[in-house]
Amino acid sequence: MDFCLLQVAIAAETDIVQVRSRTRRLAELVGFDLQDQTRITTAVSEMARNAYEYARGGRISFRLTGEAPRRTFEIVVRDRGPGISDLDGVLSGTRKSATGMGIGLIGARRLMDDFEIVSKPGAGTTVRMRKALPANAAPTTPAAVKDIIAKLAADGPADAVAEISRQNQQILLQLEELHERQEDLERLNQELQDTNRGVVALYAELDERADHLRRADELKSKFLSHMSHEFRTPLNSIMALSRLLLSRSDGELTAEQETQVGFIRKAAQNLTELVDDLLDLAKVEAGKTTVVASQFSVASLFGALRGMLRPLLIGDNVVLVFDDSQNMPLLDTDEGKLSQILRNFISNAIKFTEKGEVRVWATTDSVADTVSLHVRDTGIGIAAGDIDIIFQEFGQVAHRLQGRVKGTGLGLPLAKKLAELLGGTIIVDSVLGEGSTFTVTIPRICRVGEPQEIYDDWSIDAERLPVLVVEDDPADSLAIQRLLAGSIYQPLVARSVRDARRFMQSVRPDAILLDIVLVGEESWRLLLELRSQDAGNDIPVIVTSSTGEVRKAVHLGADDYLAKPVDRDRLIDALDRATGRHSTTRVLLIDDEEVTHYLVRQLLPRSQYRVWIARDGRHALDHLSENRPDVILLDLAMPGMDGFSFLSRLREDTSFAGLPVIVLTSSVLHPEERSSLSSTSMVISKSELASDTLVNAIGSVLGAEAGIGAR
Repeated sequence: MDFCLLQVAIAAETDIVQVRSRTRRLAELVGFDLQDQTRITTAVSEMARNAYEYARGGRISFRLTGEAPRRTFEIVVRDRGPGISDLDGVLSGTRKSATGMGIGLIGARRLMDDFEIVSKPGAGTTVRMRKALPANAAPTTPAAVKDIIAKLAADGPADAVAEISRQNQQILLQLEELHERQEDLERLNQELQDTNRGVVALYAELDERADHLRRADELKSKFLSHMSHEFRTPLNSIMALSRLLLSRSDGELTAEQETQVGFIRKAAQNLTELVDDLLDLAKVEAGKTTVVASQFSVASLFGALRGMLRPLLIGDNVVLVFDDSQNMPLLDTDEGKLSQILRNFISNAIKFTEKGEVRVWATTDSVADTVSLHVRDTGIGIAAGDIDIIFQEFGQVAHRLQGRVKGTGLGLPLAKKLAELLGGTIIVDSVLGEGSTFTVTIPRICRVGEPQEIYDDWSIDAERLPVLVVEDDPADSLAIQRLLAGSIYQPLVARSVRDARRFMQSVRPDAILLDIVLVGEESWRLLLELRSQDAGNDIPVIVTSSTGEVRKAVHLGADDYLAKPVDRDRLIDALDRATGRHSTTRVLLIDDEEVTHYLVRQLLPRSQYRVWIARDGRHALDHLSENRPDVILLDLAMPGMDGFSFLSRLREDTSFAGLPVIVLTSSVLHPEERSSLSSTSMVISKSELASDTLVNAIGSVLGAEAGIGAR
């Protein structure tokens, strides 16, 4: 609701004083503080003076507009003067006034929250200024507005001398305040100069230390790289040669020689483990280890560990038990790093348990959305004072079993750093002589290192076809967005496989543009998931990459491959074909084998062929009554109505005369069987199925059919 507070006419110079006084009083009554009162009063009096000087008069209205809590104090100044011929020049400050400083409009605009001016030569000027009411202002009700108008009327006409005196006092107060601020500014500048000198000296020292650290890091990286090559090469040779000797390919070994070669091989294995742990630890510390999250179940993780670690068990004294984890929620974190942590826990538990069991189980905290994986043993245990030692690099607790099961002393420190990398922690509960329980607790969904600006604008334009662009490179994703600008396709960017999955949970794209090499991961797995799930099996996928792996992309189910940098015409053409905007060949596959269904769908490019499935002849006839295909792929041996019976029924219906049929068979046909297939276009052995073979066969029979129709 809007309220009109006051209207004032400007006809004489003394009216400017009246306007100034009334403006200040109104600003005070509606709730502005002294500083805002001065700003509003200055802006209004400047506009009133302009109206008088350039238009010989005008009218000013004061209103409260808008709805609570966003009410504004609005002042409108109108005149019917000659207008402003060069309004843009005045507002930009490039035009100099012949009668004043030429900054009145600019100054008033800076003092107010909102400033609008409309001026036409010969039609006058209208200036509309607004200032938002303060948050602590009293509610604006009809009763409150009446009270404001009553107080304003009770003030009576303004006294010019009193108003000028009040204005002078305000100027003096402002000058005094400016003087104090000037002194504060000078003092602050001096402090800043002193601080800057200290900061410059500190930066110089930091730069010097950073340079030392950088050189040390480079030396460390070079050393690790050199060590990796120089150590691994001879170690691999020792392992290979010792395996060759133990296999006795060059003759028998004496018992003593076999023992010696066994010691050599064991020493090489231990040294290889040490090198691997050192390199992994160094990568984590250098920040060169990235988290590659994927969805997996605790049950599948336990299954892999069970098969991997059971060979470590010697005899029947120790049992490795994995508790049932079928009811655990899915994890979305780095499976490889979590497996490495658990492998270390379990292998240590087996090493230091002489009798009893090693039990592995999982628990979940639904409130914190975390999962805890526990490994408990009945081994030697660890004293409370020694727990910190085992997480130190090369730290080992002295025990009689150390001579039998020596380790590198790097496994647990590496596990601790990997757990922290996943956003989790490791807790040890141990009693000396009774056993230990190692627990790693991690977030169920790993968000460590996830960029906050990872999400692009995923608002869907109803008039365009959504295309999911899985691309982590900002330059490449921007290039694709520019290429698709103005087309029917709306690019929606996901910067990781995780984001692509999240996008497809709420939006089904018409096509996917998939970059293969993303930061810390490859997207082949996403392509395989799409092709193995019913929900995404028919979504066209176009791989955009510079890897050149065209055959691999097509083999895994991609509809097309575009090499980077992508050409706009090729991109639009590929999307047109993938989304069916180009004509597609309709194929009816009649076969009862799931393997054949999968093969045909994989061998025929989805952008060019649409495949329907019928599991026997009767099902196929029902389909033909609704949709006519361009070509039929027919298996002969099927339960129910077989291929021969289907062909017989097809010949009886003249409406399907000339419909090409390609027989796919896995058996050798007898002469009489071949003669009964004379009406079919072609026979292909299933053992010879390949993409080129099938595509060429369909193209051949469709071309022949087109030629018949043309004659």
